[in-house]
Amino acid sequence: MRGWLRRHALRTIHEFRVRLGRYQLQQRRLAKAALSCDPVVLAAMADHARAHGISEEQVRRRVAQYITEIVPQLNVLSYYKLGYNLAKILVNLLYKVSVDYQDEAALERIPKRDVVVYLMNHRSNADYVVVAYVLARGVHVSYAVGEWARAWPLEYVFKSFGAYFVRRRFREPLYHAVLERYVQLITKNGVTQGIFPEGGLTRDGRLRAPKLGLLDYICRTALDPGFARDIWLVPVALNYDRVLEDRALIRELLDERDRPGRLAQFGTVASYIWSNTLRLLSGRLRRYGRAAVNFGTPLSLRQWLATAPPGLLGWPKERRLPQLERLAREVMRRIGAVVPVTPVPLAAAALLSFQQSVISRQALLERMDQLRDRLLEVNGKVVRGGARILDVWDRAWRMLRMRRLVVADGDSLVVLPRGRPLLEYYANSIAHLVPIRGPRRPFHKEHDTDPALPRLRLPERGAGS
Repeated sequence: MRGWLRRHALRTIHEFRVRLGRYQLQQRRLAKAALSCDPVVLAAMADHARAHGISEEQVRRRVAQYITEIVPQLNVLSYYKLGYNLAKILVNLLYKVSVDYQDEAALERIPKRDVVVYLMNHRSNADYVVVAYVLARGVHVSYAVGEWARAWPLEYVFKSFGAYFVRRRFREPLYHAVLERYVQLITKNGVTQGIFPEGGLTRDGRLRAPKLGLLDYICRTALDPGFARDIWLVPVALNYDRVLEDRALIRELLDERDRPGRLAQFGTVASYIWSNTLRLLSGRLRRYGRAAVNFGTPLSLRQWLATAPPGLLGWPKERRLPQLERLAREVMRRIGAVVPVTPVPLAAAALLSFQQSVISRQALLERMDQLRDRLLEVNGKVVRGGARILDVWDRAWRMLRMRRLVVADGDSLVVLPRGRPLLEYYANSIAHLVPIRGPRRPFHKEHDTDPALPRLRLPERGAGS
């Protein structure tokens, strides 16, 4: 049986033309052995034992627990036969997928021996699935996954896909010593990684300020005397006509206490799957519009370090991080520059630009056309940018009508009060490319200018940093 599984796995690797090193196939055993005797981890263990007055054996058991929690076990058949086929079905069932490249030639010029890290904006938990599906034929991506996925059976599924777990907002130095050395170990061994520098899902639709933890760990791999490769940071931008969790994210933004518990989340997911299964069986299931992925111009860490202060990566953390923040912000700038503009965000930005609730349909089409022209002027990645604006609106209108955000009243469109926060959420995804506010034009005598209508609260200064 083992021989059959091994031959089947090899055929799968050749079928997908994916490059997998021996280390990735033996990662769990090798990583556990390496981390257990790593000098940095051993020093952190001694410090932890002294600081907390506990025995070396107790600390060793805690480290073993951390290693077991973090280190995955990639299963080729699980990733490519189960994961890929399931992703293919779900992604194409829910969305029409678009993929674009800002500089495909630059991506192809990355030497095969170098290390590639994909840095992505984080709009939905579907991001993991969409990007893995897009990249499956050619590369396996090891994701950094938050605590949300450490629930049965997701934990075992993600580990079999090669994802490693990260405890967010857990400040224990011993844990971070283990995590840092693991990230540097897989980087040194050429494992392709996917991380979300924002550190979590955006609640208001805007790009968040970057977190530096994992990026710092990856960059400091270059301090290893035996590491002779370059590390390429590839910006990846995602956008959707519908984010599956959008209403839940907005509820959390308006009231941080309004976060459902695990049981409520499970009930919501089960209800969602059941209702959509019924729609599928009855032939009433409709796609949620576009899911778009754009790849930006890669950034060489070696070239960036050549312009940074000498010895930067060896500086103490409090001096090093402000300098690395320049690198993180440059990556986020490159991500922002290639954020796809799908029909719903474009229509939402145009609707909100009037700052009123009743809008002439013709005026809206003209405003969408103007916004699209301005986006193209700043090299915005407009999905199907050459299509007739009426066709773009028709695609957006299907989703806005289905979500009950906007209704038609003759030749006018009425923005429903409860729909405005969702419109702001989608418009915010492209607000960094073009301003979404414009002069008020009263196309209707009874247009609504009530300032008390619900709106997303603006993020506080420094939020997400």
